[in-house]
This record gives sequence, structure tokens and C-alpha cells, in this order.
Amino acid sequence: MTPNEFIAKWHASELKERSAAQEHFIDLCRLLGEPTPAEADPKGNHYCFERGALKDTGGQGWADVWKRHHFAWEYKGRHANLDSAFNQLRQYALALENPPLLIVSDMRRFRIRTNWTNSVSETHEFELDDLVDGSARDKLKWAMSDPERLRPGETRQTLTERAARHFALLAQSLRDQGHDPDDVAHFVNRLVFCMFAEDVGLLPNEMFTRMVTRARRRPEKFAGLARKLFGAMSTGGEVGFEDVDWFNGGLFDDDTALPMDKEQIQTTLEACGLDWSSIDPSILGTLFERGLDPNKRSQLGAHYTDRDKIKRIIDPVIVHPLLAQWETVKSRIADSLKRADAAKSKGAATRQRRRAKNALGAFLERLRAFAVLDPACGSGNFLFVLRRWDHLG
Repeated sequence: MTPNEFIAKWHASELKERSAAQEHFIDLCRLLGEPTPAEADPKGNHYCFERGALKDTGGQGWADVWKRHHFAWEYKGRHANLDSAFNQLRQYALALENPPLLIVSDMRRFRIRTNWTNSVSETHEFELDDLVDGSARDKLKWAMSDPERLRPGETRQTLTERAARHFALLAQSLRDQGHDPDDVAHFVNRLVFCMFAEDVGLLPNEMFTRMVTRARRRPEKFAGLARKLFGAMSTGGEVGFEDVDWFNGGLFDDDTALPMDKEQIQTTLEACGLDWSSIDPSILGTLFERGLDPNKRSQLGAHYTDRDKIKRIIDPVIVHPLLAQWETVKSRIADSLKRADAAKSKGAATRQRRRAKNALGAFLERLRAFAVLDPACGSGNFLFVLRRWDHLG
């Protein structure tokens, strides 16, 4: 199939998602010279349509196309919200073995988002007509056969350290103006969280960046604008004509904001330009710990315990033993289900299925009751990384 044939066919198509998705993907394989899922993997073990997965939030979902160690792909109908489609796909990611690429499409638009652990996420987006360009087709072909060619160059750690350096300058200048270190630490973490919340969609329409941009022209207005935003975040409310959700947890327990001059606002605005959705949230604990102690100002932004170093400790001590226990439980569950299928009576089958269910329930209860205590937790980064469990994928 030529690019022009593919483009003409799918511009003309009025089919719904369910009717069109698999044919669209097969046509795409023909266009790119790639084998279809059935051709590459007749048993559907590593490359298939309709791969079942458990959502992070509970319940069963399906990835429309999945290829192990390559991608998970979600189709939506024409003019669908691709952001919503991506958020849906992200809920399946761990259950799909955390593929390096997450792809969404409404058959006229394509969005590829990289998903490598400890790497900054990049997004490649193009439309149906762009497929006349070989560079757009190359990205889809690499997704199917060589995803490493789409791996970003900057790691999450280097981006996090770069972000921390911005706030090292800001925190130091605020303390030099005579502000209490505890107030500085709390205020800086509010700014950091606002940037993170904005880039993951918790604050709408780049609200925080627009606020800082406006204050750059009139620095004397910054504190008042920030108080309005922080106040809305502390209880839930409105800023202008836009709704702001309630952010619990105590970070926004009131509307206090420190005044900032033009240079400090510019430093904050430069930090706004980073992709905070790819920055390690454990930076919050590090910044707060360093901000409390002015004697550690040289460390602020220059040092924090990154995720990989933390995992070198918690993986062999906590994660690997739990995974080994899970493998044992899975084996018992599989054996019980096999016995249930082979049972000669309904009662015997029911007992075996109950045994499998009880084994799963007991293991989940063990996880729920599992506790980790860190009496010298410092910034809390070890506890944060352990709590997320994203390394269990």
C-alpha cells in the first residue's frame, strides 16, 4: 500500500472505532512493510490485538494493539480526545509490562509518547496527511520494529537535577532577603508542585505559567496573584473563570505566598518551561529538606538521592523477596485453576477455584498490611519511591 492510497482510504472512511481499528492497523503494517500481529506472532503471546490488562485504578481494560517491549496502542473514534485516550492507556501500562512507547490514534491523528523508565518523556505527533513524509512514517516503523531509535537523550535524573538548580537560585535569593528558611522551603515546594500539577493536567490551561508570565511585567502583583491561586487550591474554588480542585495533604493549607522580584519571577518562569510531568516527584522532599537548613544551600539542586540508587537498596531488601513470594502464590493459583478445569464434579471445581481466590486474597492482604519504617528518612525519597511500586512492573 502506498502512502497516498493509505491517506485516501482513511480520509474517506466513516467507520466507527470498533469497526475500523484493526483494519487501520493492518493497512499501516502494509504501508510500512511490517508484518501484522498474526503474521509475526500466530499465538498472540507477544504481539496481538485486544490485549487484556488490569487498570491501576482497578477493573479490566484492553489495549487495542500490544507488542512486548515495543508499544501499547489505543484507538479512538474520529475527533476523539487523545489526551483522554493516553490517560486511559497509561492506566494499563504496568500490566502490559511497561512498554517503552504509548501510542494513541483516532485514525487521522497519531501521537507517540515515550515511556522509558528514568527518561524524559517525549511526544511525537502527526496527522494522516503527514504520512507522505518519510520522517513521519519512519517514527511509526521504528515503533513497530526498533523503538530504541525513539529513546530520548535526557534522563529523568538529569532533568530533575536541572530543575533543582533553578530552585537552588530562587531559594537562596529568598533567604538572602531575610525570609525564614522554613517559609522559603514551604513556598518553593508550592511553586514546584504547581508546575508539576499543571503539566499533568491537575491545574487547567497552563494556569500557573500564565500567572507567572503576567507577574513578570508587574512583579508587585505576584504575591496577590499567588495567594488567589493557593487559596483556591487549599479549599477548591475558582481563579478567574476556571475551576480549581482541592489539593489535600497540607501543602496548600492556607494562601500564604512570598513576594518575588523580577529576577526571581524570571527564574521561576524558566523553570516553568521544563516538562514537569517527567521530573521525579521525589524532588519535593529533597528541596524541602535542603530549604530548611541554610547551611546546606550548596547542596540544594546539586545533590539528591536519585531513583536508581534508591532501587539498588530497596529492590534486594524489599521488592525482590515480595516478587519471589508472588511467583510462589501465582504457581499455586495456576495449579488450583488447572485442577478446577480437570475436576470431575462441580463441587470439586468450586473448591479449587475458591482455593485460588483465597490464595490471591491472602497475598493482597499481605501487601496491604506491609509497612516500611525509615526512622532517618530525611527528604523521604526512599519511602516515596517504595510507595509508588512502579519498579514492580
